[in-house]
Parts: sequence; C-alpha cells; structure tokens
Amino acid sequence: MSPSNPQTTYLAQYQPPVFFIKQVELQVILHEQGTLVRSTLHIQRNPLADATDTTLCLHGIGLQHRWVAIDDQRLSDGQLSLADDSLSIRDVPDACVFSSEVQIAPESNQALEGLYRSGSMLCTQCEAEGFRRITWFIDRPDVMATFQVRIEADKTRYPVLLSNGNLLDQGDLPDGRHFVVWQDPLPKPCYLFALVAGDLQFVEAQHTTKSGAPVRLRIYVEPENIDKCEHAMLALQHAMVWDEQQYGREYDLALYNIVAANDFNSGAMENKGLNIFNAAYVLARPDTATDRDFQGIEGVIAHEYFHNWTGNRITCRDWFQLSLKEGLTVFRDQEFSADHGSRSVKRIDDVQLLRTHQFAEDASPMAHPVRPASYIEIRNFYTATVYEKGAEVVRMQALLLGPVSYRQAMDLYFARHDGQAVTIEDFMACMAEVSGRDFSQFKQWYDYAGTPEVRVTDQYDPVQQRYQLQCSQQLPEIAGQTNPPPFLIPIALGLLDAEGRDMLDDPAGTVILEMNATEQVFEFDNMPERPTPSLLRGLSAPVKLTYAYSDAQMMHLMAHDSDGFNRWDAAQTLWVKTILQAVTAFRAGQSICVPEGLVEAFRTALLADTVEPALTAEVLSLPSLAYLSDQMDVVDIEALHHARETLLTELAHALQTELIARYQQLAETGIYQPTPAAIGRRCLKNCVLGYIARLDSDEAWQWVFDQYHAQHNMTDVIAALGLIVDSQRLERDALLNDFAERWQDDPLVMDKWFRVQAMAIRPDTLQQVQHLLQHPAFSLQNPNKVRALIAAFSTGNPVCFHAKDGSGYQFLSRQVQALDAFNPQIAARLVRGLIRWKRYDPARQSLMQAGLQRLLDVGVSPDVYEIVARSMEVNQDA
Repeated sequence: MSPSNPQTTYLAQYQPPVFFIKQVELQVILHEQGTLVRSTLHIQRNPLADATDTTLCLHGIGLQHRWVAIDDQRLSDGQLSLADDSLSIRDVPDACVFSSEVQIAPESNQALEGLYRSGSMLCTQCEAEGFRRITWFIDRPDVMATFQVRIEADKTRYPVLLSNGNLLDQGDLPDGRHFVVWQDPLPKPCYLFALVAGDLQFVEAQHTTKSGAPVRLRIYVEPENIDKCEHAMLALQHAMVWDEQQYGREYDLALYNIVAANDFNSGAMENKGLNIFNAAYVLARPDTATDRDFQGIEGVIAHEYFHNWTGNRITCRDWFQLSLKEGLTVFRDQEFSADHGSRSVKRIDDVQLLRTHQFAEDASPMAHPVRPASYIEIRNFYTATVYEKGAEVVRMQALLLGPVSYRQAMDLYFARHDGQAVTIEDFMACMAEVSGRDFSQFKQWYDYAGTPEVRVTDQYDPVQQRYQLQCSQQLPEIAGQTNPPPFLIPIALGLLDAEGRDMLDDPAGTVILEMNATEQVFEFDNMPERPTPSLLRGLSAPVKLTYAYSDAQMMHLMAHDSDGFNRWDAAQTLWVKTILQAVTAFRAGQSICVPEGLVEAFRTALLADTVEPALTAEVLSLPSLAYLSDQMDVVDIEALHHARETLLTELAHALQTELIARYQQLAETGIYQPTPAAIGRRCLKNCVLGYIARLDSDEAWQWVFDQYHAQHNMTDVIAALGLIVDSQRLERDALLNDFAERWQDDPLVMDKWFRVQAMAIRPDTLQQVQHLLQHPAFSLQNPNKVRALIAAFSTGNPVCFHAKDGSGYQFLSRQVQALDAFNPQIAARLVRGLIRWKRYDPARQSLMQAGLQRLLDVGVSPDVYEIVARSMEVNQDA
C-alpha cells in the first residue's frame, strides 16, 4: 500500500502566510521521560492576506496536546480543530498572543528531527520541517521571528544548556535543576532554531572582526573528544577571515557555538549562532582522521559559517528556493577551499562529484530542476541538483559578470535583502542590475531539469588563418519538459599551438564564449596554425561535451594545457575511450592491453616533478565505475570492471620500476601536517601504492603491510588497509582484527572499518556486510553507521551490489524497509540505489523492480514512496 492521500506541494500554488509570528518565547522543561514545551507566539495578520480569512493554522507532529490560549484565554476543545499534523483556530484577531503547552518525547525520537537524544545529550534538527515536532508553529521559512528561550534541566546530567543567540540569564532551581535564558535578537524562521543539553566540554578561541568587534568561538564536544577540535577551530577562524575579505561579511553576534553530535541525519546545520554538526565533520586527529576527513571538516565548517549571511540573514521565501541558500553557499565554500588548497585539484574533486552524482540524478527518475516545481516531501530535494548543480549555476553567473561586478552584485544582494525571505528572482535581479545584462535566458538553468549536451566540431583555413568552432546544444527529453529553449552556456576556451602554448590574446590564454542559440559558430582570426582546442576550461558550465579529440590531441592537452582541470579532464577522456574499447575487446574474447602511447603519457605524468603531486595523483587515477557506467547505454558492470582492472594491472607491470622509485621518494617522514602540500604528497603516494599492490608479489605486498604497521597517520593506514581488505591475502583477517581492537572505542574510526569491508570486491562481501549488521559497533539507528556499511555497499561497490542473482537488491530493499519504520529521511536516501533500473539488462531490471515493488506492497513513508513511485512511474496524485 502507498501512503494514504500523499499531498503534493506546488511552487505555482505559493500563497503568502495569512499570519506572521513576530516574537517567540519558549520554555523547554527537560525530563528523562516527557519534556514540556510552553510557547508564546506574538501573532500579526499579514496586511496583504485575504481579510476574510481569519483562521490561524499551525503545524505540529507527534505533539501531546495539553492546552492552548489566545490572549491568555484558554480555548476549549470545541474551539479547536486538531489533526495529526495541524491545529486550526477560527476567528483569530489581527493581532494576538497565542500560547500553548505540549509534551514531547525526545528520548524515543529515532527520526532525528525536532528534539532528540544523541548519546548522552539532547539536540535538535529543525530543517526542513522539524520544528513542528517541538511545538505548534507556522512552520514555513517566510515566517521569521525573534526568539527568547528558557531551558530547564537536571544540572548533573545536563550542565550545559545552549540555544541561539546571546546568554541573558542563568541560575539554579530546586531539586538539583538549573535554567538558562537565551535570546536571539535577529529574526529567523523556525528551521534555524537550535537547542542542546548535555555534559559537554568546549575549546575556545577568539576572533576580532574587520571592524574590531570581538567574537568568542566555542566548540562543544563530549569529554573524550576534547583533543580532536583544533582543526575545526582553525577552519572556522579561516572562514571568518575569508568571508570578510572576499564578501565583506562580518559575524553579527558576540558568540559563535558549534556542537558535535554522534547521531545526525546530514553533515551539519547552520542554526543561527549555534551550529550543530555531525561529529564526523568536527573531530579530527592525525591518528583518527584521514586527509579527506580534514578537508571535509574545513569545507563543512566554512559552509555552515557562510550560511550566516547566505541562508540565515537572508533566507528562502519557500522551500522551492532551497538552492538560493544551498547552491550559493556551496559555491562559496568551494571557493574558500580552493583558496586554501590547490584550486585545480579542488575543481577536479567538485566536478567528479557533479558528474558522478548530479549528472546521474539528471538522468534518473528523480531528475528535477535546480528549483523544483513540486514535491511530496521536501527532504527528498536536498539533492546533488539543488546543491552541486545550484553551485555551478552561481559559478556561471560569477564567470559571466567577472570578479568585480560579481562582488558588487553580492553587496547589493546583502544590502537590499538583509532580514528577508526571498526568491531566486531577487538574487538574479541583483546580478542583472549591477551588470546591465538581461538574465532572462540564463534563468532557464533554474527552471529545467537535465544535463545539456554540447557538441563541437571545428574547421581551419590555413590560407585565411581562420579557425572556426561550430557548436550545438540539446537538452535531453525529460517527462514534463517539452521544447526547452536554448540555454545561455559560458564556454571557457583556450587554443594551444603545437608547442603547447596558449594562442589567444589573453593573460590567462582563455576567453569566455557565450553560447545562447541552438547552433552557433565562433571564429578566430590570425591563427598561424591549426590549434588544439581546450574546451570548457575548469568546466565552465555543467554540460556534457562531445568533441572528436584524437588520442594525440588528448595527450597534447595532458602534457601542456595551462588549465590544470583540463589536463586532468583530457586524461579522463582518454581513459574512458580506452576502457570502453577494452570492454568491446573483452566481449569479443580478445586480449586487453594498454596502448603504448598511453603508457608513455602515464610514465611522464608519474615522473613529473614540476606538477603538484595532488594533480598528478588525479591524472593517474582512472575514472570510477560509477562514471564509466554512465558512458554506456546499457551498463555491463562485469565487463567494465574486468576492463578497468586489467588496464590498471597492465600499467602497474609496465611501470613497476618507476612506481616503486616514486613511492620511496614520497615516503612519509616527520610529523603529520594537514597542509595542501603534505596532503598532495600522501595522495600521490597512496595512488602509487595502489598500483604497486597490483603487482601481487610478496615484495609488493610488503610495502603495503609496512605502511599499515607504521601507523604513521590514519590516511596511510586506511589506504593500506583498503588494499589488503580488497585482496585474497591470508593476512587480511588478522589486520582487520588488529584495526578493530585498536579503535573499538572510537565510533568514527570504526566507521572506516565498516566502509573498507563494504567496498571490498570479493565474492563474500554481501555475506560479510550482513554479518557486520550484528557487530556491537554497528547500529541501524545511527546514520553514520548506515552510510558506512549499507550505503557504502549499495553505492560504493557496484560490482557486488549489482550481482546477477539480485541479492544486493534484496538486501537493500529490506534495509530500506527497516529504516523507514523510524527514520524515513535516511531510508529515502538509500532507496535511490534502486531507481536507475532502466540502465541495466532485462534480468537486473526485473530484479530491481521487484525490490521497489516490494516496498510499495509493504507500505512505506511518504519520503520513500515519492522516490519509488517516480521510479516505477506510479501516479503520485492518485
């Protein structure tokens, strides 16, 4: 059965609220069983609302209703209309005070929305619609209020009591209890409300804003984690300075708090002045966290801080505008990380995420515009399209305007809309006003789903010394979209001569072509020789590019392109071509070998000392199976895996001497440092170690074992362990046991232990994953554990997940059902592993559909239903 009467919300049907809430006083009385929440809401009619509508409608889920009052007059049940998720009162005056008392049960709240328990602490998650699990409220982002919050709790169990804003008062109460009062002076929607209670310790630092205002910074963690906060604090300080320098934005309160929680559905939450983080994005020490962890912490800390202006001070009018805060803030955190590391490598990482996840989403039943037109559950639209593609759309606007005009447009946006709930049109109007450009065509990036496809051909006239690029664009057909108009696509272009020099008269050797028609020709004069085009430098637009590069041209770009991203992209393009040719050879029963020219290009890249090691590691890394799968009309996962593995092994044997010498040159010495240079060296070293392991000799494996046993840092340890776990070596089980014994008391490190086993390409991997579900360190109630084991298997191990017998699909379907009973949000994210069934052969299609149909038959939450129904083409409004 499907959910009864699933309600679809449409952007076109947006109506302003009838009432606003201007001021909120909350009293939260915490108990181990049954927490009381008393709220006082100062209500005012929206002067633009229909004067005949006098009904006050408030949202609430799972609230044990006790009483409500209007202007201190308690209402009888007959004066209320109570439903499972709402409370309505008729004939409400234009201005009034609504009061209520409800009881909630955070101790049993496993959905991890609203107020819930995480270990020994209580914390909140209110985005998107979690506040309605705390008290009655008009829970929508365009209702903004100031909050004053009084929290009462047992002082021994909860010595730390936090909420948004500034601390006004605190004191002791009878029976060993105490209270605090917090006030947030800036209006905010209720999704930004936060509360934390626990036995926590903190580290503290100071920041002085550019204008001289002091800000106290605190990171609160459970006592055993107090020595893992240094990197997060440094990242916060760096982010505050960067935002002042790049955007002119200063922090606006005297206190900025971060709390690390072990149980959290997402990465972090930007609640005003009190950010609550998944502990994975706060806690780091060289022996417990990898380089990726350190980089992830830096990026997420910055992201949530940047939300203070792009999300908090200026928020969304409605949830359809979600990318207005998320896409914009992702772009900001990407640029921050690029400025604090390798810009080329950061861009490569971002594009890999975009191509692997967002392009796939655009080609799936869940394809939707950056600004969706409708939803059943908004939680299903916290997607790669809203975040990553949304960031690309902002990046294109910044590129079209140039750095000076883009900064002026952002200054105008902050000045004009501070304290408001706004739309994408409001944002784009600032871009248009400052630049004098008409952005009406560009707005289609927000309104249409799908990844545009750009095809490029070229001609060269040696007599006229004229070079032409003929470009065409097409948006793939998607249900509900007919005759989409052409997009405005910025194409960053370089032209290289035979020596690899930039030929265009520009300091960076790059020009921006603005493609705004279905077909378009660009001409370049005074070209003394036929150039090699370097197209879409830095991926200047989120499109799929087709150009008939020869192998020689791609190797030329690999060796000489001044754009680091395009050097890598040329290597990826060449590898995709080579692997797909190897797939054809494998199907025909022919042998597979690496072309000699590619071996030499690989050798040149491996030995290059003038290229930063992190970029070299990216160039030497073959495309993932997920990305390769999207290059096939019908995915043949076995053939892809075999071809890719064979080519990797052939490369390792062809370059054995060079690989070992390079590994020795990069050997780790001295104290671990998470600096860009040190991270790059480790990245290349571990890339090289992966190739050495493919030699599969005792000598080669000794390099791997020695790196594991050195225990120099978690980056090196987990790289070695991943290779060992993926092998058939007899030492495998002993080293897995050794790792677990070392780290059994550290949940985040144990997540790495689960993940390497879930991603091992072995015949017994699914059996092992099922066994690990019963491990004492695993809990289905903890989202990090679910991601580390179940999601790692279903999305990170396509070979085992897509087993011919459908066992992987059956496993995932049952785990989704189990999770959906208490945490629909995480269940909905997992079920996406089944929705692209049309990409596979008929047998797998049938097996994947069976897993989806099973979920419809047993009955699922609206979150899961929306995704499954779209995949199975069920009428969701039926």
